[in-house]
This record gives sequence, C-alpha cells and structure tokens, in this order.
Amino acid sequence: MTKRAGTGAQGGGVLGRWWDGFSSRHPRASTWIREGGLFIIISYLVTFFKYLIMLFLPNLFGLGLAGNGWGWPDATFTVAGVTFTFNVLGYAPLLDGAGQVVIGGGLGYCLAVWISIILGECVNFPLQRRFTFKNSGPLAKQVPIYAVGVLVVNLALNAFNSVWTGLAQYLVPPAVYNIVTTVVAGGICMVVFFVIDKIIFAPGFGRPKRR
Repeated sequence: MTKRAGTGAQGGGVLGRWWDGFSSRHPRASTWIREGGLFIIISYLVTFFKYLIMLFLPNLFGLGLAGNGWGWPDATFTVAGVTFTFNVLGYAPLLDGAGQVVIGGGLGYCLAVWISIILGECVNFPLQRRFTFKNSGPLAKQVPIYAVGVLVVNLALNAFNSVWTGLAQYLVPPAVYNIVTTVVAGGICMVVFFVIDKIIFAPGFGRPKRR
C-alpha cells in the first residue's frame, strides 16, 4: 500500500510539516521558540534536581550549623517599624515557636543552598550548551562568564530575599508574598540566565575573527 503525498508520511505529520514551514519562513523566530522552550524545560528539571538535594542536605549539616547565624554584611535595618537583617550571603537561624533552632536556616542552610546551586549548574550548563543551543564553542571562555553570572545572580537574589522576607511577612498577605518570591526567584532569574546563555553560546563567541 502506498501513502499519498502530503498525508504526513514525511515531516512528522501535520504538526511537523507546519513547523517545517514556519521555520523556513521565520528562521529567527523558530530558533528563539525552540531554544526558549528547551531552556525552560531543562531549567525546571534542574530546579527539581536542586529541590531533591535540599530535601536532605540541610539535615546532614545538623542543628549545630543550623544555629550558626553567619551572614555578610549582617546589617540590621528598621523599615516601617519592621526590623530585619540584610545579608548578601548567609541566613539567620530558623526558630520554632518555642525559640528552639530548627533545620532550615543558619550556616548549614547556606552551605546546602550553594552546594545545590553548584551541582545544579554543573548539570544545567552542559545540557543547555549541548541540546538547547547546540554549541561547541571554547569552554575556557564560556565557563568563567557563566560562573560569574551564577555568582552575581544568586548573591543579588539572596540580598533581595533577605529584605523582602523580612518586610513582607509583616506588611503583605501570604499570597502576595509567595507570588513575588516565586516571580523573582524563578522568572527573573530564568530570563537573566537565558540572556547569558544566548551570549556565550552564540555562534562564533570566543573564536578569533577571520580577516
């Protein structure tokens, strides 16, 4: 039995043929859509991987490190009658209703967060490079820029959270607090890293220009 032309024998069916046609008519737009979609999928998979690490790692560091409220610059401010501690790096200890230290804060939590970030990005970087952007550029130039981006973005995010969490728990409803935290931690961070990846994984990045 022979298949009629144009019935999906080639090109992956109707959707495949539509995408092939769209890609040929709008190559730049199709590239952005494909890269953006894969970037989001991989980013969420890596986020889930980090989440799994955070399920157990803070507990491994124990209550001793959880009660160590190390942070930098550890500056105390009062805004609108609310006192909070500003930290670019580190977390205050987390206490229960009885004032006892519990897992989820302090130096132990800080170490767990950064270990999960490092391990997560060690997975994220090669996946985005290989599958999303299909890049084979010079790692010696890509990795340092990516590492600096990871450091700066996460320090800025931690600084924001130290202020936002300190104020928001007293000034806004929990629903608003959670929405803003999610948008900033997830959405904005994802956009920033997509831009970084588009730069360092661009064709010709880090390669000497031909004369």
